[in-house]
Amino acid sequence: MSSEFWYELLIAFCLVLILEGIMPFLYPNRWRQLVAQLSVIDNKTLRVMGLASMLAGVAGLYLIR
Repeated sequence: MSSEFWYELLIAFCLVLILEGIMPFLYPNRWRQLVAQLSVIDNKTLRVMGLASMLAGVAGLYLIR
């Protein structure tokens, strides 16, 4: 794999960290409530949500590229 791939992967990872940090930074109480709500959802539902999120990401990348 080329160094350009690793560079772009690092950029993507940094962007994910930025996006993930927006909610707790701007709305810490709401974020805490959301995490509490997520803790009671069963594993199967969380996995389906995770799969849907990954598929949406792959579809978005496919459309962009």
